[in-house]
Amino acid sequence: MNGDAQNAAETARRLADNLRAHGAAGEMTAGVTGGSVRDAELSSSAVNALGDVAYRWDISTDKIYWADGIAQVFGFANTDNIDTNSAYAANVVCQKGATRVDVIAKSKEIDSGVGVLYELEYQIKDESGELHWYEDRGRWFADATGRPASAIGVLRLIDARRNRDERLVRLSTYDDLTGLLTRARLKDALGTTLETSKRGRSGSAFILLAVDNLSLINDSYGFDIADEVIVGVGHRLRGLARRVDAVGRYSGNKFGLVLANCDKARLASVTERLLASVRDTAIQTSRGPVAATISAGCISLPAHASTIEQALSNAEEALTVAKQMSRDSFVVYSPSREREKVRQNNMNVTDELVAALNERRIRLAYQPVVSSVTGEVVMHECLIRLVQQDGSVAAAGDFVPVAEKLGLIGLLDFRVMELALDALRDYPDVHLSLNVSGRTASDHMWLDTLVAQLRADRTLARRLTVEITETMALHEIPGSAAFVTTLRDLGCQVAIDDFGAGYTSFRNLQAIEVDLVKIDGSFVKDLVTNSDNQFFVRTLVELAHNFKLPIVAEWVGNAEEVAMLRDFGVEYLQGFFLGEPVMQLPDTRCLGFSKSKLAQQRKA
Repeated sequence: MNGDAQNAAETARRLADNLRAHGAAGEMTAGVTGGSVRDAELSSSAVNALGDVAYRWDISTDKIYWADGIAQVFGFANTDNIDTNSAYAANVVCQKGATRVDVIAKSKEIDSGVGVLYELEYQIKDESGELHWYEDRGRWFADATGRPASAIGVLRLIDARRNRDERLVRLSTYDDLTGLLTRARLKDALGTTLETSKRGRSGSAFILLAVDNLSLINDSYGFDIADEVIVGVGHRLRGLARRVDAVGRYSGNKFGLVLANCDKARLASVTERLLASVRDTAIQTSRGPVAATISAGCISLPAHASTIEQALSNAEEALTVAKQMSRDSFVVYSPSREREKVRQNNMNVTDELVAALNERRIRLAYQPVVSSVTGEVVMHECLIRLVQQDGSVAAAGDFVPVAEKLGLIGLLDFRVMELALDALRDYPDVHLSLNVSGRTASDHMWLDTLVAQLRADRTLARRLTVEITETMALHEIPGSAAFVTTLRDLGCQVAIDDFGAGYTSFRNLQAIEVDLVKIDGSFVKDLVTNSDNQFFVRTLVELAHNFKLPIVAEWVGNAEEVAMLRDFGVEYLQGFFLGEPVMQLPDTRCLGFSKSKLAQQRKA
């Protein structure tokens, strides 16, 4: 370098150091022009250590003066080929935003004496032909007329940062397994298409698709092969989609397809073609071909939805109906006043349930269970009730089915457990039976809470019977057996409710050691006049007695049924004829099952 170039380089080095230290806050100033050689050397060392290179651009002559380190940063051994800004700019392959000339020479900003900050990113091809991304930061300074006269800046290689940013963008945009859009980006595409359709430009559609019976593929081939099936299905959907469409992975085995310019008339044929693309040819996997099918729920936009959330909800609803029909099916959503009425009622019941729980308006009613021989009350079953705002009482059938459907049954079961334990404490002679839903029976928190309460007062356990449904016992034999064992070890009795509804076998009764069975009331209703029910009840009684299990018959409605059930050998009876549910336990002594009495019953 000549003397002028050397001085410029030294200045650039010192200013570059200042820029690295204070550039984000814009603290670099035009007044730094002198300094010792030692300062210049320190500045140069600092910049080089960061992998940067400093420069000064004389705008009037277009001359660029480069500091040391250019070869290491740029891969340019000869700076003569890039000693002007125009020569340097010729190597720029990709520009992010405005050029250096745009932000400096054509700038409309005013230099107030401290320079004007600029920042650029662009891609350069080096002498070996490799492409690299650079960050270009600095300040330009004006002459006496206020026009840009010079710029001093620092270049930094940012390939690693760009690669990292691009990877993060890709991860947030594309599903890692299938390479399709992520759920978030799919929703963005759905929102954009929906807004276009609402402006009346064209009709569009959204299809939600799910791989049928993926759990069977998991069990048969393993999770890795199931993933390959998901990838294969995604590729086929992508292959049928147009450029203007958007395909994404909605969840584990579900895909979403946003169709632009697709009216309702074409929606069914398009969906059938998608299903056929998977159905007609097996998916090739590393374990060989695997047959798969998909089901779909379709909606037309904007006819069937005005928001993203509504579109997704309606598509989910249509998909659910399709999967209930059979495999390889699709349903095009259609509005239904009746369905909306049911949905609104569910929302109202949900609001009322939550309010009732918060305001302690969930109560218990107690229905007696009596001996078929003596008529003596042996225990009371706890039945849930909801006291409404006007003081009226809603029976379980008015809200429990909705609570089970919407996932609120666990909260109700917790409250019923609390009320039942309080009643046992208040009435030392009472014996109560408590119903537990299948979902709650598998809830470790519910069971742990009950166990803790009963361990604190063992007398409560001896006066408590927990009822589980036969259907729950059948479907979860190992879990049910552990649940029953835990309760019986504490001193509780356990009953199978709705006995007969699940067609219990001898093997199932052997697997779950219970203390009592309750015959489903549907078999007791019209018992006197229905010979089929008579045969079935006798069969159930014989089955239970084979295991020396006492029996409760529910829904007993008249004296004739009492007599017939007693003749069949049924030990205990329950129904409105024998006692309606009451909101307050009677003060009279309520005899309960004791372990010794149960043992005597089994021996008999």
